[in-house]
Amino acid sequence: MDPFHLPRRTFVQQAGLSLGAMAFGSLAARAAAQAQKPGLPSLPHFPAKAKRVIFLTQSGGPSQIELFDHKPGLADLAGTELPESVRRGQRLTTMTSGQRQLIKPGATKFERCGKSGATIGEWLPHLRKVADDLCFIKSMHTDQINHAPAMTQFLTGNQIPGRPSMGAWASYGLGSENRDLPDYLVLLSRMQRPSDQPLYDHYWGSGFLPSRHQGVKLRSAKDPVLYLRDPEGLPRSLRRDMLDGLAELNRGTLERSGDPEVATRIRQYEMAFRMQASVPELTDLSGEPDEVFELYGPDSRRPGSYAANCILARRLIERGVRFIQLFHPDWDHHSRLTSWCTARCRDTDQPSAALVTDLKRRGLLDDTLVIWGGEFGRGVAGQGKWDSPEAGRDHHPRCFTMWMAGGGVKAGHTHGSTDDFSYNVATDPVHVRDLHATVLHLLGVDHERFTYRHQGLDFRLTGVEPAKVVKGLLG
Repeated sequence: MDPFHLPRRTFVQQAGLSLGAMAFGSLAARAAAQAQKPGLPSLPHFPAKAKRVIFLTQSGGPSQIELFDHKPGLADLAGTELPESVRRGQRLTTMTSGQRQLIKPGATKFERCGKSGATIGEWLPHLRKVADDLCFIKSMHTDQINHAPAMTQFLTGNQIPGRPSMGAWASYGLGSENRDLPDYLVLLSRMQRPSDQPLYDHYWGSGFLPSRHQGVKLRSAKDPVLYLRDPEGLPRSLRRDMLDGLAELNRGTLERSGDPEVATRIRQYEMAFRMQASVPELTDLSGEPDEVFELYGPDSRRPGSYAANCILARRLIERGVRFIQLFHPDWDHHSRLTSWCTARCRDTDQPSAALVTDLKRRGLLDDTLVIWGGEFGRGVAGQGKWDSPEAGRDHHPRCFTMWMAGGGVKAGHTHGSTDDFSYNVATDPVHVRDLHATVLHLLGVDHERFTYRHQGLDFRLTGVEPAKVVKGLLG
């Protein structure tokens, strides 16, 4: 056949095979490189202070007024109208826009804790003991006033679902030293009472990144990962033969199509095979000494509790997993704030403080970044009758408090401040985008140079709006 006069169908078929082979060769070379070094070969951009991240995500919006942002002057203003000069026409949710904005003072007593003098409310007695290990950000702010868009922005940098989460970006860029567990693992608290607050899968999704970078959810059940165990009577060797055959079929598809998701499928089947051994060993806490359970609190022996998940997070850090995210819901206290907020503090206070202590005594805190916070804070006006035991607080994006520990942040430090009403940021504002830029910086990544091309655009976690590394948080 004249090579210069090939039929169109033959040309397309041969060209497709050649392109597929080229794509496969490129993917194979990339896979070989990643087998030696996790993540992208160009990362990190500079030496990292943090090698791993534990994100203690408090879903619903914890009240900074009761927990961290002490405003004693509010007691003298109790029941009075919030001045318009403070509110400045800022929008409210439909839950409180129709009622008078009457000031509800904080319900807790505060102490200055440790040598740093950090102000922490009485509902967090264990956190008070580790105050000098913490870096508080009292000037956080965001753009969204409702849960789903606020949490989506908090975790992915954009209010609209479809962008990669922080953990997915970390997995894509840096990978993990552990080849038997996913780079990014998600643990959801098993609540003792039903929670009506949904936790959507896109909170830990990979968006437009290859799907292998999405968070893998560990369940508080007999099988932490669905279909982890082989069916009864199926020997391990037969499973291995089946996967080898399946991989051969997938490689043929990859050669023809060049679709990177096929390469992901091959890799994930192999990961699942290795997880059959690594996950049961990970989630078996029976070897932990009694003093560990005493450190993390009475709920730590209950599978799926926030406390038990904090122990699992430490075990994952010891195994070199890059990004671990704990979700604890039910911080949305529109009513009965003094009852429900104290309950959530009981769930999380001792385990959170224990995790910091445990990592520190094992020499892991210096290069592990721990982050605690929710998608926004709570407003100073009472929701409902401000002085009633049934009163609560509405959503408030204009200012809220988070804390971090380890991983290169400044210990025993409080950054930023709010006005006398804990309504607006007064000094050193930190937007969610700034938080993302700072976390990436601690991981050795320049947020402006860390991009992924999708649909002809170069996307990044911090988006196109201004974002800065907050130097005041760095140790």
